[in-house]
Amino acid sequence: MPRKAGSGKAVRKSDLPTKICASCGRPFSWRKKWERVWDEVKYCSDRCRQQR
Repeated sequence: MPRKAGSGKAVRKSDLPTKICASCGRPFSWRKKWERVWDEVKYCSDRCRQQR
């Protein structure tokens, strides 16, 4: 997504995609562990996901 494997180019945090948490309403940034499921991510943390 934001970075291709082996490209050698770092991506600034400000250039990463962001979303708004469906539970707390705070913005959160893309994470590497969400690379394949970014379209499905709705919550910023496990705590927010459990409180839905």
